[in-house]
Amino acid sequence: MDNHPKNEKSLIIIKPDAIQRNLVGEIIGRFERKGLKITGIKMMSLEDAMLEAHYAHIADKPFFAGIKDFMKSSPVVVMALSGIGAVSAIRTIVGPTKAFEAPAGTIRGDLAMSIQSNVVHASEDVEAGKSEVERFFGSEELFSYPKIDQGLVYSDSRD
Repeated sequence: MDNHPKNEKSLIIIKPDAIQRNLVGEIIGRFERKGLKITGIKMMSLEDAMLEAHYAHIADKPFFAGIKDFMKSSPVVVMALSGIGAVSAIRTIVGPTKAFEAPAGTIRGDLAMSIQSNVVHASEDVEAGKSEVERFFGSEELFSYPKIDQGLVYSDSRD
């Protein structure tokens, strides 16, 4: 599966509000139950340089200082996930950024009510997934391994 042409990578950040609310296991479990493969996972504190690179698209906005303070208020858990069509599947599981609009059954719909404190970040597209995983993980922190449930998750069609 790692060499499948539709195999995608995505970065997940379990944010400080989820850490403080003891939701880490719940969030990881949702991705595992879907059948996504964890290829890297670690807890870390985010520094200004990392946040400025990650949020470069909003770094000039007046609310960015508040986001930086929030993301530095606690360690976070970062995960690299992979799978066929993973980015789209993950975006569906996570739900929209505005958690108060997220449907029930999604992570944000079930566990959050805010835009900033929406418990999790997920890469928005395939290109972002690739670059974000590279930003947060060194190659020695990522693992390629067979999963025994792969045939059950993807069946024979693999599309």
